[in-house]
Amino acid sequence: TTQASAELKEIVVGASPAPHAEILNAAKEVLASKGYELKIVEYTDYVQPNNALDSGDLDANYFQHKPYLDSFNAQNGTKLVSAGAIHYEPFGIYAGKTASLEALPDKATVLVPNDVSNEARALLLLEAQGLIKLKDGVGLEATKNDIVENTKNLDIVELEAAQLPRSISDGDIAVINGNYAIEAGLKVSDALAVEDAESIALAATTYGNMVAVREGEESSDATKALVEALTSPEVKQFMEETYEGAVVPLF
Repeated sequence: TTQASAELKEIVVGASPAPHAEILNAAKEVLASKGYELKIVEYTDYVQPNNALDSGDLDANYFQHKPYLDSFNAQNGTKLVSAGAIHYEPFGIYAGKTASLEALPDKATVLVPNDVSNEARALLLLEAQGLIKLKDGVGLEATKNDIVENTKNLDIVELEAAQLPRSISDGDIAVINGNYAIEAGLKVSDALAVEDAESIALAATTYGNMVAVREGEESSDATKALVEALTSPEVKQFMEETYEGAVVPLF
């Protein structure tokens, strides 16, 4: 039996609604058994949960991968760090007006996320599909200015990641982040192309979604309990049964 909730210490974690808040919910009981009552605050964008963590409104957040966190810290002077990677969401290209990559017309509109790390990730996926070629070595810093070959004259349109599923019918294809694809009911199995986990130094290790905390709190009792709960067998089973390959546990 868990302790009476009066004795539980509260831990406040910010998250994207799907899958992160759902996964946190699945970890609630395990966390209670470790003495913590989990309070989940949902955010629909990628900026607020880091600002709220930085300002102390949150104890941790769970929504982002390390390239995004690194670029956020660099741009905002924040000192947020990873306390551990939990899962990986394969990045996919989804059909808008055009049903397949082979059928992409000249000057097709391709929608991609507009934040540095995810735009680079989208461009690398388009490159892996042979649709564009990027300047050698740009890697995770790539922007559309780094496209050196674009034989189909694709029109790369940058949108806020959260807008992509809603705008998909405005484009021929869209490259969409896992959490927003899941929320919009898009299945990885329906994607026209998915990241090859073997590519870019193993996409899974590069883009693992992690628990982030303020620097210095990586090994606090609360942080340790949170990461242990999220990497418990119960949560692993929940991930595997719920998301059909859209969420891959990294533990």
